[in-house]
Amino acid sequence: MDFIGVFPILATPFDDGGNLDLESLERLVRFMAGLGVAGVTILGVLGESNRLLDAERQQIIACAIKAAAGVTRVIVGASHAGTQATIGLSRMAQDLGADAVMIAPSQEPVSSESRVFDYFQKVAEAISIPIVAQDHPASTQVQMSIPLLLRLVDEIPQIACIKEEAPPTPARIAALIQGMQSRQVPVLTGLGALYGFFDLESGAGGFNTGFAFPEVLMKIASEMRAGRRDEAYRLYARFLPLLVFEQQPGVAIRKELLRMRGLLKTNHVRHPGAGIAESSVMQLHALIERVLPGIDITQPLLI
Repeated sequence: MDFIGVFPILATPFDDGGNLDLESLERLVRFMAGLGVAGVTILGVLGESNRLLDAERQQIIACAIKAAAGVTRVIVGASHAGTQATIGLSRMAQDLGADAVMIAPSQEPVSSESRVFDYFQKVAEAISIPIVAQDHPASTQVQMSIPLLLRLVDEIPQIACIKEEAPPTPARIAALIQGMQSRQVPVLTGLGALYGFFDLESGAGGFNTGFAFPEVLMKIASEMRAGRRDEAYRLYARFLPLLVFEQQPGVAIRKELLRMRGLLKTNHVRHPGAGIAESSVMQLHALIERVLPGIDITQPLLI
């Protein structure tokens, strides 16, 4: 895997009773693969991974890999508060056929960058597939310094990508790319693509986020790679209101968008997560009509 391009983070579908909806997951994976994404990520922060049983995780991984059918890559989120548990989840993903795992550290009573390094090193020693190191302090409450991230790249060969989500992301992405001397790995941006244009300008290799219209991100990234920055910015500006609206806390808005696209049967968020408010549904539908007037969003967008 070269970790260049767009890797959508998928929502975990549930039925109205809160049970896994593997049929919708299969449809979601196949739709993304049909768009030509570089890969998909399952069981991320906004995949409600912390609300799943281990047996459910196993079902989700197996279903996604089967649906991907070798057409697209599958990255599996395997983070856990315990190192041994992270190793176990990573091995599960590897044994089920995942192409890579994504892991992030967890908060400890006494913060220690050396322990964070040990965490990644111990996981790497236990598996043979690549690791995406996620830097997302909003969810982990762990601040990973640029020197620590560079050390991970320099000393752990299985670290194949950095997912940078610690604002200010443009400056940190530039610092990471400039700081990688002995070995270069791609840096992907997330955070709902809120700062996407600026992150790409700073050298990001693509997106690893859950925006419900990944074909938009694919087009923005391809325009940037082709040197057409003005066109990339025009597209970014056009969809920025939708990016901002979707990036509100929680996953309910994203799930409603995916439901509107015909990919999920329901927008159910597993408890204690909150569902979408009726007023937000009305605003979202009005926003879609403003940004994509008269367009059938159940079909891939022609950008």
